[in-house]
Amino acid sequence: MSRSLSSIAFRADDGWIALAAGRATYMDVMGRRRVAVLALVLLLAAAAVAYGVWRWVLGRPALFGPASGPGHIVVSGNIEAHESVLSFTQVQAPIVYLPFDEGANVAAGTVLARVDDRLYRQQTEIDRTNLDVATAQVAANESNLVAAETSVTSDRFDLAQKQRDYARAEALVTGAISRQSRDLAYTVAQQSAAALARDQALVKVADNNVALAKANEAAAAAKLKLDEVMLSYTALGAPFSGTIAVREAELGQLGGPGVAVFTLDDLDHVWLRAYVNEPDLGKVRLGEPADVTTDTYPHHVYRGRISFISPQAEFTPKTVETHAERVTLVYRIRIDIDNPTHELLPGMPADATIALLAAGR
Repeated sequence: MSRSLSSIAFRADDGWIALAAGRATYMDVMGRRRVAVLALVLLLAAAAVAYGVWRWVLGRPALFGPASGPGHIVVSGNIEAHESVLSFTQVQAPIVYLPFDEGANVAAGTVLARVDDRLYRQQTEIDRTNLDVATAQVAANESNLVAAETSVTSDRFDLAQKQRDYARAEALVTGAISRQSRDLAYTVAQQSAAALARDQALVKVADNNVALAKANEAAAAAKLKLDEVMLSYTALGAPFSGTIAVREAELGQLGGPGVAVFTLDDLDHVWLRAYVNEPDLGKVRLGEPADVTTDTYPHHVYRGRISFISPQAEFTPKTVETHAERVTLVYRIRIDIDNPTHELLPGMPADATIALLAAGR
């Protein structure tokens, strides 16, 4: 009996040993797997570091955006657009018409706002009446000039007749007529000559009056034109087609010079302000194409071209500098971009890829 128990105990011990051996084998397998996973993670981390260093060597860290490929550079900046702050000019009155709000697209010449123009219209009517009066004065003086010129013509005929009468009297004074008659004919001829001289002077006066009346007419016309210009200033028009970015006024507000009403952006033609490192400056050219991308639309490439390269460094170097410091200088460039869909907005960050040309080309 004791032998049987001993045998059972031995078997039990064998089972425990077998179980312990199986458990040790399982732990070994799991350990090897963990080591393999850890090695794989370390390998991936090393590859990522190597990739980041590679991108840095190419000219742009992977952390800050797309890297430039061989023969290209990638520049970053912000989208800009023509922006105009609109206000009324030369007039001051309450705003009575303000139909547009922020975000509205308007065409060039669209009336964006009006001020109360009754005062300016009344002044225009007064000056239009003054112009009519001046025009009538010109006509009256021109009639006086014609009358004076007619009198001169009549005086010339009369003088000619009087001079002939005097000549006949002078020829007959010794026989047919008396000296008194001859003297009387002479006096009449002299009076006719004086009348001619007087009427000729009146012609000059009438001519001067016509010139003065025409000058007054021109002044009245200029004053009316000025009033019409002032009246036109009561309507605020869009200087170009664009999008209203900011509305800064309300109905009833006093509009006038220096009081902003709208800020208008030209979103059809925007540009990217970016910077090129000094070593790459000689490898980019005006008119060269550039591919522009944004974080907002990462899969859309916008076509642009370089329209401006600054002739001066953006940051002034020190008087004494090392070569390493010189190559950190940057130059501002401008890349024009067509934006018919208005996807690109002022202030939006963007990248541009530019092909590097051979220096000196």
